Amino acid sequence: MIEMNSRVDILGVGFNNTSMDEALEYILSLMPEHKAKYIVTPNPEIVMRARSDHSLASAIENSSLVLPDGVGIMYGAKILSRSLKERIPGIDFTSLLFEHMARNGKSVFLFGAKPGIAEKAADNISSQFPGLIIVGTNDGYFSDDKPIIDKINEAKPDLLLVCLGFPKQELWMQSNADKLDVGIMIGAGGSLDVFSGTVERAPLGWRKLGLEWLHRLIKEPRRFKRMLVLPKFLVAVIISRIRG
Repeated sequence: MIEMNSRVDILGVGFNNTSMDEALEYILSLMPEHKAKYIVTPNPEIVMRARSDHSLASAIENSSLVLPDGVGIMYGAKILSRSLKERIPGIDFTSLLFEHMARNGKSVFLFGAKPGIAEKAADNISSQFPGLIIVGTNDGYFSDDKPIIDKINEAKPDLLLVCLGFPKQELWMQSNADKLDVGIMIGAGGSLDVFSGTVERAPLGWRKLGLEWLHRLIKEPRRFKRMLVLPKFLVAVIISRIRG
């Protein structure tokens, strides 16, 4: 079982040292409590942002589980001689969770992305994971939390998938957790775009080599400026190692 009080520090962000299966077991144990506990999956970009964004850092720190999403996090841990069992991409973890939930007739609410995306994702998820109950969808374009919270609470999902992009999704989960009647929440970034078929994931071979980021950059060159954070992250890690 995961040691919740023990996290591996990577540039000020504490990650749970867990395997995919251990994280799954832990989250499934939280789900029946319906206390709206939330899970975050930081990558190097989020870690770098959290260094200067205290609200984001607080939202990550107060989450129930912090999973390392991004090969850069694993490299950072190695450079710092700190142990992380494995990289846990948010989309892969969510798919595994859907698979287990479908076996037990659990429910999910899909929240985020552009209008129409969550509905497309719902159709694909229903086909891929028969038995999983999708109790609602809502896009990520809103100005008032209350109508969305009311809609989610009426559905009472076992899982709320929050795909608002960082730092919005992390801040939203932290600030609204005490108002929600859900089992657990996961901040899953662009997962709905992938589930809907709007964004194509890298082939498995690229993913195994840790090059999914490069495949996406080739497909979406406009992401180049965002990718510049990766060398900055590694430089920061090396400096941290030198300073001890």
